[in-house]
Amino acid sequence: MKTMPAGEFKARCLAVMEDVSKTREPVVITKRGKPVAKLVPAEKSERPFIGRLEGIVRITGNIESPIEPRDAWEALR
Repeated sequence: MKTMPAGEFKARCLAVMEDVSKTREPVVITKRGKPVAKLVPAEKSERPFIGRLEGIVRITGNIESPIEPRDAWEALR
């Protein structure tokens, strides 16, 4: 596992995050030689973005019609 001083991490933060994402290897960030944080790659989602909420979200009622009657929308013009 790689280690990196906090100052270096601060200077190269975006590049380090990209590297961790690509290599899937965590990086331990140190301050005065002692570990203070660990940057780990995010878990990859097994479900595709489309359909990710299937079974979690429930649609109730009519989602195609506006909540307010048409007259209310006309009054806003």
